[in-house]
Amino acid sequence: MRNRITTKSSNVLAARIQKKGYSSKSNALYIPETKEKLPEILFITSYPPRECGIATYSQDLIQALNKKFKHSFKIKICPLESKNEQHVYSEPTQYILNTDHPNAFQNLAAKINDNVAIQIVLIQHEFGLFRKNEADFRQFLNTILKPVIIAFHTVLPNPNESLKENVQEISGSAHSIIVMTSSSAKILINDYGLTPEKITIIAHGTHLVPHSDKALLKEKYKLTGRNVLSTFGLLSSGKSIETTLDALPNIIKENDDVLFLIIGKTHPSVAKEEGEKYRLMLEAKIEALQLQNHVQFINRYLSLSDLLEYLQLTDIYLFTSKDPNQAVSGTFSYAMSCGCPIVSTPIPHACEVLCGESGIIVDFGNVQQLAKEVNLLLFDEQLRKKISTNALHKIAPTVWENAAIAHVLLFGKIAEDKFSLHYKIPEINLDHIKKLTTSFGMIQFSNINQPDINSGYTLDDNARAMVAMCQHFELTKDIADLEYIRIYFDFIKHCMQPEGYFLNYVDENNLFTKQNNTTNLADSNGRAIWALGYLISLGDLIPQDLVKVAQTTMHTALLNVNKIHSTRAMAFVIKGVYYSNTKNKSAQNVALIKELANRLVQMYRHESDKKWAWFESYLTYGNSILPEALLCAWLATGDLIYKETAKSSFDFLLSKIFRDECINVVSNKGWLHKESEFIPLPVGGEQPIDVAYTILALSKFYDAFKEDAYLQKMEIAFSWFLGNNHLKQIIYNPCTGGCYDGLEETNINLNQGAESTVSYLMARLTVKKTFKKILKHSKTIESQMEFYLKLNNKKQFT
Repeated sequence: MRNRITTKSSNVLAARIQKKGYSSKSNALYIPETKEKLPEILFITSYPPRECGIATYSQDLIQALNKKFKHSFKIKICPLESKNEQHVYSEPTQYILNTDHPNAFQNLAAKINDNVAIQIVLIQHEFGLFRKNEADFRQFLNTILKPVIIAFHTVLPNPNESLKENVQEISGSAHSIIVMTSSSAKILINDYGLTPEKITIIAHGTHLVPHSDKALLKEKYKLTGRNVLSTFGLLSSGKSIETTLDALPNIIKENDDVLFLIIGKTHPSVAKEEGEKYRLMLEAKIEALQLQNHVQFINRYLSLSDLLEYLQLTDIYLFTSKDPNQAVSGTFSYAMSCGCPIVSTPIPHACEVLCGESGIIVDFGNVQQLAKEVNLLLFDEQLRKKISTNALHKIAPTVWENAAIAHVLLFGKIAEDKFSLHYKIPEINLDHIKKLTTSFGMIQFSNINQPDINSGYTLDDNARAMVAMCQHFELTKDIADLEYIRIYFDFIKHCMQPEGYFLNYVDENNLFTKQNNTTNLADSNGRAIWALGYLISLGDLIPQDLVKVAQTTMHTALLNVNKIHSTRAMAFVIKGVYYSNTKNKSAQNVALIKELANRLVQMYRHESDKKWAWFESYLTYGNSILPEALLCAWLATGDLIYKETAKSSFDFLLSKIFRDECINVVSNKGWLHKESEFIPLPVGGEQPIDVAYTILALSKFYDAFKEDAYLQKMEIAFSWFLGNNHLKQIIYNPCTGGCYDGLEETNINLNQGAESTVSYLMARLTVKKTFKKILKHSKTIESQMEFYLKLNNKKQFT
């Protein structure tokens, strides 16, 4: 059987259908909810309200899985309890495992075996959780007839024979082992004799963070003017917070504005055994060292949002654990995701992720070394920024959304294709679009998600932004959109020169740059005309004063288009004139479309042959715009040559960029040349704009030809933003509403600039409009179900 998960174009049906038990939500590609039982994954783990790291980890992972995927599986939770650790759970729990009762293990195994829906059992393992019943736990694993995955949260090196035998028996009963670092995997292989094939490394998840302004956060928490050091987590002596307290006098000598935040309450199990002994010791040390004005306890369990804000306002995060065998720390990961420069003791996790100038390592308990490194960082803001940026890029692949994808891929491998994977579509979020937009226009680049005004503005970005905002207004009728449409339109007018052509590059002072003199601006002019035409096509919705000025501007811009010979520029012009012509039909418009379309057809005839159905001898960027433009030409003129050329060229392009239910657009690392058409496309260098343009074209071709394959490919292409790409990582950031700037061979470019963010929004709105249109024409539930089955090549629901 195939060991893979399929991404199917199944979410194509109606919003909120109550009859016959079907429903869907507006933020998803629509899928009917049937009475079919989905495969279940049973999590056996400690779980909130129990206060421990594994409980929080499991809750975060489960929430990520449920947010990331729709109608793919169901997650059931079996909390671990003991005689002294019992809770009431806010989420429904079908099972509970009390580890102090030996019979509980066998009873649970019987229930799991009897439940045909359960396909996988995932156990979050920590030795302390099963310390009193290790033999019962091993017998439990041997009794379960379903595939078992064990996630080891602790992996101890140099085991004695008893520990080694225990881990080997546990691992032998599991189908797969998850660890969170490469170091842990190496220990299992070298010290315990496990085979590499059985081990999967999935890093501890981290939260997406908006990276708010540090000064504003300090003001909010009344910490303005302080250099903030922090550490957080459930307190216990293993954290060795006294190391920082002993270093503070030397730190304060050089930085008297330092404040050290100790965030977190005492660990519940520690509190039960010894009360507040450790905290009282720390308080006594603070008093003895006269640090009262430089240390603050936040002695409570913070909400996630508050915790992330405290970490974002932190100038340096300190991790001083004295346990050399601590494999991983969730607190450490959270700090990295918030952009905190970290000074840490050399636990394996720290050594692995803080290399390459991503943080600073100090020896266990070395007070002088800790003080020296903290002072070094406090005096060097640029070094702090460098470390922070490096750490953010290092930690980005570990966000919970990516952890969820990695887990689901493992589920599919183990369950032998019993999972059908459907990505849940994020809600439309304009936050980053608005953040990038000033009263003058849309800023070109961002540093991570902070707009970089020094990068200036471009006509390209503002033209695309106007198209996207017009799409949004068309769908939502949100009056607030008009303000942004006017801003982008005014920018386009600003770029128009008296001769009727446009300049592209504008600096932060709203002045045209010298780059306009050295760059071919044909494509930029084409994009401006596309945007103007799209605006005019919404003439019944947009204020008439805006429409009239747009018509005048476009009339002037079209005076020079006969001089354009760039293939893509001509395509953009065709699209713009086509959209304008849908509202203001004229013989002049049709004549111009024909003139430019004939040029494209002539190029196609010159270059194409039986194996190469394209306009040029290579595939480069923005390829789908060419066949889409010819399709628009056919719709405007009725000339069949445009229709035939559009379809043959587009289907050829799709054959090159879709493989194994994934899109792989032509990379900027190397174009696909005619003579090397059988060479695989380079990995990496994929841009969101190319994926977005493909989605726009797929929508237009589906409208024209009603071929379900175009819809299937549209969902596949959109899932590229959501993680269906060669790195299996998200490209769209649902926390900020921004889109990352590119998919490289081994990493994601985390900057969320205008081109990528607007491209995602255009794609998202195109998907919404396309499926909304389908629903409107599928008037009955029967016709919608028939369409669903046809689209997915299914004879019936099972």
